[in-house]
Amino acid sequence: MTGVPVSRSPAPAPPVAQSAIRKVAVRLVPFVALMFFINYLDRTAIGFASPNGMNDDLALSAAQFGFASGVFFVGYILLEVPSNLALHKFGARKWLARIMISWGIVALLFTWVQNFEQLVALRFLLGVAEAGFFPGAILFLSMWVPAAHRGRILMLFYLAQPLTTVIGAPLAGALIQQHGVFFGLEGWRFMFMGVAIPAIVVGVIAWFYLKDKPADAKWLTPEEQAWLTNALEAEKTETEAAQGHASIRNAFGSGRVWALSFVYFGFIYGLYALAFFLPTIIDGFQAAAGTEFDVFEKGLITAIPYLPAAIAMYFWSRDASKRGLKTWHIALPALLGAVSIPLALYAGSPVATIAVITVTACAIFAALPNFWTLPTRFLTGAAAAAGVALINTIGNLAGFSAPYVTGAVHDWTGGYEVPMMIVGAFMLLSSVLMVALARRGNTAPAPAESKEAVGR
Repeated sequence: MTGVPVSRSPAPAPPVAQSAIRKVAVRLVPFVALMFFINYLDRTAIGFASPNGMNDDLALSAAQFGFASGVFFVGYILLEVPSNLALHKFGARKWLARIMISWGIVALLFTWVQNFEQLVALRFLLGVAEAGFFPGAILFLSMWVPAAHRGRILMLFYLAQPLTTVIGAPLAGALIQQHGVFFGLEGWRFMFMGVAIPAIVVGVIAWFYLKDKPADAKWLTPEEQAWLTNALEAEKTETEAAQGHASIRNAFGSGRVWALSFVYFGFIYGLYALAFFLPTIIDGFQAAAGTEFDVFEKGLITAIPYLPAAIAMYFWSRDASKRGLKTWHIALPALLGAVSIPLALYAGSPVATIAVITVTACAIFAALPNFWTLPTRFLTGAAAAAGVALINTIGNLAGFSAPYVTGAVHDWTGGYEVPMMIVGAFMLLSSVLMVALARRGNTAPAPAESKEAVGR
């Protein structure tokens, strides 16, 4: 297994390149980020509905709710790679629009769910419908900009995830409070409707708004189209010349792809454990203060760590773009997250606890956009589609396992100390693997890497 290529500081871009990248950042990234925002909100809406009437109305036990939440990942994981290969075959514009309309229709059906069995079926179908969206969006944006500019573009896209909590949690709370306003619907049902309809509308718009490649974009000048097309084609040719023709089999057999999958697993394990842990912290605040927060206030408190995380993501990715991506742009945040998340248990006060959790959120989100620039540095075509999907699939195994393991170990030990130590261990593994990949690249570079320094 050879190391992952990490870039030198980029050379100054010519004016035509600057204008082309700027237009992509303005015309494509906000729209795809909006799609991601709606995607993440629809996926996590069940978490807002659960304590605000859904569990009582559907007579759900804690175990039933946990199963319904997790079954989403079964359908998602099964179809992640096939969906991304279909995107490569049929084109990103059509496939991303299809995914979004499909999940919007399924999400809308949650408005009328009546029992546990229907809830499980819809959660499974939601995973099937959403499968391939995130890696497809990553692949789509990667097909528009050369590697030297990819970190900045993916950072702008990834801002949607922390902002989903900053904006989405209070928004979901506000919708839930509209109990009985719309044809007598319970607040949690109205919330499902309110977050589903935008997915359908934006999916229809995406069919007409998105373009598959720079040559199709009329908002680019002919010079900008030519520069982007030539730069991307030259990059693809160089990669294929160095690595050989990359097939789907190559992607699945690549040690680098599997190593990056486990790096990503650690980050996502930390992210989902954080999301699982924060509501218990808020409940502790209520008990300590002798007060009760309404659903909107809980949404605001939940959002606190994620606004600094979005800011940290922006500046950390900006630094990586200026210096050229280095190993420590990914490994250092993983190490910081590994240390900080167990410390949240020993902070001693609500303010200190939120501060430590904020550090963890900043660490995770600072690393993720930089991480996603790596697979497409050594994979192209169908191999890139399969490799990106495989990495995301392994990460979503963490999304399924983190809440379950955290809860199970808590029940076994009677506290959160051991579960949070496990979270820290997985994030530490991400940091160690990232450093190991870079060192392997330094000591035994592959042909493609002989032209690129593996940063430290």
